[in-house]
Amino acid sequence: SSAQEIARLRAARSSRWEPEPLSYQELKSERTELPASRLLEETALGRPRAEDSGTALGLGCGELAWVGEPVVLGRADTIAGKYGVWMKDPEPVAPFTRETTWRVDTVGTEVRQLFQYEAAEQLARGYPAKVHVLPRPLESTGAVVYRGGLFFQPRRSRALARYDLRAEAISAERELPGAGYHGQYPYSWGGYTDIDLAVDETGLWVVYSTEKAKGAIVLSKLDPETLEIRRTWETNIRKQSVANSFIICGTLYTVSSYSAPNATVNFAYDTTTGTSRSLSIPFENRFQYLSMVDYNPAERRLFAWDSYNMVAYPVRLAHA
Repeated sequence: SSAQEIARLRAARSSRWEPEPLSYQELKSERTELPASRLLEETALGRPRAEDSGTALGLGCGELAWVGEPVVLGRADTIAGKYGVWMKDPEPVAPFTRETTWRVDTVGTEVRQLFQYEAAEQLARGYPAKVHVLPRPLESTGAVVYRGGLFFQPRRSRALARYDLRAEAISAERELPGAGYHGQYPYSWGGYTDIDLAVDETGLWVVYSTEKAKGAIVLSKLDPETLEIRRTWETNIRKQSVANSFIICGTLYTVSSYSAPNATVNFAYDTTTGTSRSLSIPFENRFQYLSMVDYNPAERRLFAWDSYNMVAYPVRLAHA
């Protein structure tokens, strides 16, 4: 029966997983927040290289104006889920739907299990409909699901991979030139968050840094089939000075702190103009350990992982 199968998988998981000490992955950089003027480096702003593909989801775009209170949708019950990533596909491929929910618990050195749920309600109960075992272990909390694929960074590499959810096989893999990885340019909490994928109304993105950028956030638009870079921007926001980031309507937003209960969305970098500005939009870290935040353009919500908890935040956009 499926219940026996899930029990067997759980037992196998617990015996196979020997999570490395948490302190090894986490930098614990409980630093005071610097004023925005100190964080913004004087670097050349992004240089657009090609024309954008437009708004795939056909939603009216705008600037982030407000982030609401987090709603808890699920909770991890083992140390392996202290941090992780959960997601839905805004442009799903059958048999999957916009309700199909995906989750990866990312504590440990051999993170290969991708849990599939029919809907977020099933996520809350903790019983997956299916468990995919990835051919390559995944690094950190930067994965996304988009157009029928799981996009992730294979462990200890600067590569990106696309795992086809229907074929259950890797369908594309490509190096991200010069990208720092495995602790070179993580977000402030650590966790090997050097390479962070994102989806917005316009498509698939990757957030990272390079030696050339001296630790500033670099943003690239990707072809979701081949993982080729279509266009790149170099921002003037220090990657290790922010807790996380997400992209809405072609604008990168950063979160000030992963542990302060009353954090803020503190910067925006607009890829259409190549300029960044300081913000102060309240953002609540209810459980004070934010390890992942991503925007879902189909639901107009932020999905986040906050100390074992899978949460969602409503957002409001202001239209010009």
